Amino acid sequence: MTETLKYDDKGLIPAIVQDVATGEVLMVAYMNEASLNQTLQSGYTHFWSRSRQKFWKKGEQSGHVQEVKQVLVDCDGDTLLIKVTQHGPGACHTGHRSCFYTDINGQEIATKVFSEEQVYGK
Repeated sequence: MTETLKYDDKGLIPAIVQDVATGEVLMVAYMNEASLNQTLQSGYTHFWSRSRQKFWKKGEQSGHVQEVKQVLVDCDGDTLLIKVTQHGPGACHTGHRSCFYTDINGQEIATKVFSEEQVYGK
């Protein structure tokens, strides 16, 4: 199935990461063929960082890894939905459980679940 995926002109495909138990969307990131293959082989999410131009394993620094339970492909073959068990308190580098913690008006609608300063030393 992976050979029929439609990557963009940079060789990337968006990956929506969802908590398998609750259905909560934790984050959206990008994968290339190599990071998808590493994810499938290891059972933990790996992505391509567009800003840093390098591979990264989710949780490599924080320890908040994502254990892959299922990988789904949308009907067009151009987006992935990855259902995971989120280990550690959160997925977002800001200290929130999900990257989707702000509403359209800029209001923070969720509280932090860990200190990003303690985890990342920022």
